[in-house]
Amino acid sequence: MPRSRAACCDMTITLHGYWRSTASYRVRIALGLKGLTYGQVTHDLRTGAQRASAFLNFSPQGLVPALAIDGDHVTQSLAIMEWLEERWPEPALLPAKSYDRAIVRSMAQLVACDIHPLNNLRVLSALRANVHASEATIQAWIAHWIETGFAALEQLVDRHGRAFTFGDHPSLADCCLIPQIYSARRFSVDLSMFPKLVDIAARANQIDAFRLAAPDQQPDADSAPI
Repeated sequence: MPRSRAACCDMTITLHGYWRSTASYRVRIALGLKGLTYGQVTHDLRTGAQRASAFLNFSPQGLVPALAIDGDHVTQSLAIMEWLEERWPEPALLPAKSYDRAIVRSMAQLVACDIHPLNNLRVLSALRANVHASEATIQAWIAHWIETGFAALEQLVDRHGRAFTFGDHPSLADCCLIPQIYSARRFSVDLSMFPKLVDIAARANQIDAFRLAAPDQQPDADSAPI
């Protein structure tokens, strides 16, 4: 088996994350697609471990993921993936043409900036605690924002996608899409209206970089609810 790039360069890469965090899941996919070996440090979001002072010194927002490479570290999943893309440009997760790169970034941001933040743990916790939303209301909230975003993404994939969200090769957009599909299924969102996205997810999950990045494949995975 060929050595990973990180091993060949004697480089230490550490991902600070949580197994069920979809933002951490994105970064795991990107690391896998780049063929990079990395270690993981778990911050259990259920217990508030991400708010520990030691981690806040590292990640001031107290959010995962954060990626450390030989003493340098970056937070925010999109920034981390762009950092990986610049340091290890092959295999490319962004197309060669500037317009095409913009399209891929727009699809990635549609998921990472417009769908996911409205459905992550701190927002759902605030809905429960501050406005006393029922679980049925929470479920409707989650489904609404996923369905709204996926409806737009399905159209973009119809214009620009083939085997994957853009063309025939995985991109940053797929790194964002597959974890959001996982989240949608976890919350029992009906995906029948988005056949192109579902087909891409099925295709992606045949690739080791996607399959091995899945939450249930992580060393800290368990079945307890979040």
